[in-house]
Amino acid sequence: MHITRRKTRQIQVGKVKIGGDAPVSVQSMCSTDTRDTNATIEQIRQLEEVGCEVIRVAVPDEEAAAALPKIKAAMTVPLIADIHFDHRLALQSAKIVDCVRINPGNIGAWWKVEEVIKAVNDNGIPIRVGVNGGSLERPLLEKYGWPSPEALAESALNAVRSLEDVGFTNMKVSLKASDVHHAIDAYYLFAMQSNYPLHIGITEAGTAMTGAVKSAMGLGYLLSQGIGDTLRVSLAADPVEEVKVGYEILKSLELRHRGINVIACPTCGRVEIDVVRMANELEKKLGHIKTPLNVSVLGCVVNGIGEGKEADIGIAGGEGKGILFKKGKLVRKVPMDELMDTLIVEVEQLAKEKEAEGNGESVVSSDTNGWESLAPQSDRPSTLGKEIPVLPHR
Repeated sequence: MHITRRKTRQIQVGKVKIGGDAPVSVQSMCSTDTRDTNATIEQIRQLEEVGCEVIRVAVPDEEAAAALPKIKAAMTVPLIADIHFDHRLALQSAKIVDCVRINPGNIGAWWKVEEVIKAVNDNGIPIRVGVNGGSLERPLLEKYGWPSPEALAESALNAVRSLEDVGFTNMKVSLKASDVHHAIDAYYLFAMQSNYPLHIGITEAGTAMTGAVKSAMGLGYLLSQGIGDTLRVSLAADPVEEVKVGYEILKSLELRHRGINVIACPTCGRVEIDVVRMANELEKKLGHIKTPLNVSVLGCVVNGIGEGKEADIGIAGGEGKGILFKKGKLVRKVPMDELMDTLIVEVEQLAKEKEAEGNGESVVSSDTNGWESLAPQSDRPSTLGKEIPVLPHR
């Protein structure tokens, strides 16, 4: 499937480009207390190890803001400060971080926003306009009766237009809801009327399994329609899992190719190796590999090499012995108790060879031709309610 991505402006968050022809980047947010700098830095290190490209931390008070310089100094990826309610925390954070997230529903009076604009302009960093279904402005709740997709889109469009009116365009936008349909609709409505880069996500998605499924459905749909420039998978779990799920979503759509892709049979009574344990162990022990590799773990002679012929490398159990194969061809037979260790060594060696050849992480080029917003950018409507585009998935 060829995905034609929505054509958006491009901004820079630290060293990471977002929007335009840049690849869809993967973000996460620390679950630690930002005031605990050691714990926060350790979690950031873990996130960096699995490829997280942008990391956000909560800044609920001045003590948390004061911890930012030490945290920033220990990082290799861009840092975003997440601000709610107190705009003064944004002013303090803007001196340190690579982007400031503010919520138009709770940041306060417009003069406070203008102070934030001046602070980010002085430091050359962007703003993320983060609209959330749980904290919409009261007039919009009264207008729509609930945090509907239209309310979310109007909130974001109002914020964007207010910022544009004072000459500020260095921003990305998110419109998060916990309901998959509502989030999809809100992002689609905004995308039809604005070309700012979008940070996509299903907020409060749930536990590791439930949240991964909801995120895959919602983000997968948006990305397949060309909508989305950076993403966060929001899980009630270790943030490291958010990053892993994010990359798996992108890999499944062939938007990013990073690290190993495990091809494993679903198991049945014929399996002669512990496929479940081995597949999970592979993902855990080879999570540090960035080079794209397809690795097969197949359980019996029925699947054998045949279903793994597209894999770069793999193993299969059969007739009391294991086999190692590459590109669909048998390399050698391996004793069953040595099969897993052999595969790990071979995968690491293959990754080193590909890296030496210059075949590191591959990024799918973004074709933005043919994706146009319905409303011309220079002729924006004054309110969302006049005419709402028909949603294609309804």
